[in-house]
Amino acid sequence: MRKLGVLVLSFILTITFAKAQVASDTAAKKLVKADSVIAPTSGKTLDKIAAVVGNSPILLSDIELSYANFLVQGNQPDPSVKARILQTLLTQKLLAQQAAIDSIEVKEEDVDANVDRRMREMTQRAGGQEKLEAFLGRSVIQYKDEIRPDLKEQMVAQKMQQHITEKLNVTPQDVKKYYDGIPKDSLPSFNKEVEVGEIVFQPKLTKEEKDLYKAKAEELRQRVKKGEDFGTLARLYSQDPGSAPEGGDLGFADRTTFVKEFTANAFKLKAGEISPVFETDFGFHFLQVIERRGEQVHVRHILITPIVTQASLDRAKAKADSIYNLLIKDKNVGVDFSSAAAYYSDNKDTKYNGGMMLNAEDVQSRSTFIPTDKLDPKVALITDTMKIGSISKPDLFTGADGKKSYKILMLKSATNAHKANLEQDFPKLKEYAYNDKVNRTVSQWFEKRRKETFIKIDKEYQAYDVLKKWVNTNPSPVIPETKTKSSSK
Repeated sequence: MRKLGVLVLSFILTITFAKAQVASDTAAKKLVKADSVIAPTSGKTLDKIAAVVGNSPILLSDIELSYANFLVQGNQPDPSVKARILQTLLTQKLLAQQAAIDSIEVKEEDVDANVDRRMREMTQRAGGQEKLEAFLGRSVIQYKDEIRPDLKEQMVAQKMQQHITEKLNVTPQDVKKYYDGIPKDSLPSFNKEVEVGEIVFQPKLTKEEKDLYKAKAEELRQRVKKGEDFGTLARLYSQDPGSAPEGGDLGFADRTTFVKEFTANAFKLKAGEISPVFETDFGFHFLQVIERRGEQVHVRHILITPIVTQASLDRAKAKADSIYNLLIKDKNVGVDFSSAAAYYSDNKDTKYNGGMMLNAEDVQSRSTFIPTDKLDPKVALITDTMKIGSISKPDLFTGADGKKSYKILMLKSATNAHKANLEQDFPKLKEYAYNDKVNRTVSQWFEKRRKETFIKIDKEYQAYDVLKKWVNTNPSPVIPETKTKSSSK
């Protein structure tokens, strides 16, 4: 039973569901009698019914289009994935049907934003709109119309699933019970973990150095205002790899999508207007609003990214050296690592956290304990020879995005590889216990709903193990719960 919960929680959130819509008001048992939808005049098969949940059909095209999206994401062909897609669609239908009963809905503008985001991701993976349309065999506009109803249903299903588990929590007693229930030879092992602080010094250009790039952005802006095509200039000159191939188009987004400077410009303009050149952490932009829909805005932009100079790197190193001297040599000044990080570090993600790096694979709990095999290789190499509480000399680092910066590191703690125990690993075990409780709750909910719901699956898919338990052509009647009133004396 637990496996179903895990599958529901993971697979339903990663597969994009596409759906070719066929109108049908037929009752569930009439749908079961037909293996396909027939064109009324020609007698040709338009689509095949792969499954029925309650009175809702799942068409073969639901599965095939989802599988096409699975392939366009760069995955290798695997026909068994179709069975997993069908299982996910079955769970989606059950959740959506219950959401309708419980009056759980999603906003239309949120659906629009989700559709636009999915299409941008697919277009980027496919290598452009033309290649995507060739792969799908339809226009992007047609495909958006096809996927919207099912994406909406998916969002409703996700909201319903959150509703099922929103009140769950675990107590210390729950964690201990979970831990005690794990066979000793099955206890998880944890690799060596460290807590590492950082003070980051990013190279900064002078005003004169930056003005060259600002002027380039302004030159392009003037060319647009004089009549040159925005999309063409974006494809040729914009340095945003995500949007440049699409003519700078970012699709619809809300106020939480962009950095504050971008949002401020995007939401104060009317459709068709072009912003002044403005600066963000990414460089110099100007944007054009294409359309406004309430709290959603559709924009395109051109980005010019300044290039770091050797002089700016030298300035960053000089600053890093001076702060290192404050921390190590001038101890009478009384500057500790946490305060120095808060005041001097250019990393916004860590400077207000005492400079402590967060485990990128455990973002939700904001854990500072990082397995050494998940550290930046250079950070791991430097900290491996450090003593607890010691501070490293400034060194040059290159991030995953190619950007360079100088860093001072501090090793706060190190825990050797070991088997899980309550004393050292309570936060991790608490998360495990919570996830286990969520999985069991979701699995129990589905087990109950499956027994109460008419479910028919095409024989082609019944052979797959993940679908064998889903067939239920004789649902058990739902008996309303009765509440007894206690008599008062």
